[in-house]
Amino acid sequence: MPLIAVLPGDGIGPEVTSQARRVLEALDLGLQFEEAPVGGAAYLVAGRPLPPDTLALAKRANAILFGAIGDPRFEGLERRLRPEAALLGIRRELGLFANLRPATLFPGLEDASPLKPEIVANLDIVIVRELTGDVYFGEKGRRTNVEGLRQGFDVMSYNEAEVERIARVGFEMAKRRKRKLCSVDKANVLETSQLWRDVVNEMSTDYPEIELTHMYVDNAAMQLVRRPTDFDVIVTGNLFGDILSDQASMCAGSIGMLPSASLRAWSGDNGMYEPIHGSAPDIAGQGKANPCAAILSAAMLLRHSLSDEASAQRIEKAVGAALAKGARTADLGGSLSTSEMGDAVLRELA
Repeated sequence: MPLIAVLPGDGIGPEVTSQARRVLEALDLGLQFEEAPVGGAAYLVAGRPLPPDTLALAKRANAILFGAIGDPRFEGLERRLRPEAALLGIRRELGLFANLRPATLFPGLEDASPLKPEIVANLDIVIVRELTGDVYFGEKGRRTNVEGLRQGFDVMSYNEAEVERIARVGFEMAKRRKRKLCSVDKANVLETSQLWRDVVNEMSTDYPEIELTHMYVDNAAMQLVRRPTDFDVIVTGNLFGDILSDQASMCAGSIGMLPSASLRAWSGDNGMYEPIHGSAPDIAGQGKANPCAAILSAAMLLRHSLSDEASAQRIEKAVGAALAKGARTADLGGSLSTSEMGDAVLRELA
């Protein structure tokens, strides 16, 4: 019986995660669920954002269904005790270096995107983001410079093995799609990005069937607004991927629509699945959050960690059908509550 670790977290995390769990339970797949606190919620009960019991559960589970973390009440704590440290800790401890972030515009949501419908129609891209390197995990700190001024620093760093493994995920994803891969960097000014580009070019000889292009991150940001459907698979580093995937979410109508999978490799045993949105404390507990990203993350869980493509497609089709019939939460211009949107998906699933 596959074990799913449910880590709801903070803010709207519990609300959207509960809807994703409802959908998984409705499929009657014999899944076992075990819940544990993480982030600010864990700090309140255990004095740390990632308690040992939570990490142990994450390690022994077949997959992790994650909500969201972040709580302004804890912004004054030292960095290792803030809610966000839990997410970085899980990624590091489980070796989850590959983050898949699909951005798909479901039919009927063209008007929800701030871009013109003719620009975003048929949008279907995947951003492959490296997840355990870059400035997020590099040396960081504060110091006083020679002029006596306070200075903060965060080191951006990748070695060739780290670039190679994430690039391979990008190439393999491209093989299964339209055989187009765009590698995004800032090689014109960053030595880290130049190494990134060199390694990706070297790897391209293993994938002669893939059309490889390179793009500077500032140009990529512009093209995601100008001609987003020109992209298919994008592979990039941790920092750039974080920013570009949030931008892509608005092309798709709302950040509440984008799921993600964090994996150790192409297959996803012990992977972590979460909506890309944050904890949104301003609307937490009000039933306003869109659960679709969490529900679609559950579909990715079935696809990548449990190798159940049929059930994954059932969930995705149910979300699409609910949207096609006009089901909308506030972020999409509608009035459904979080649970009502979950109800709409469950009706289509049935």
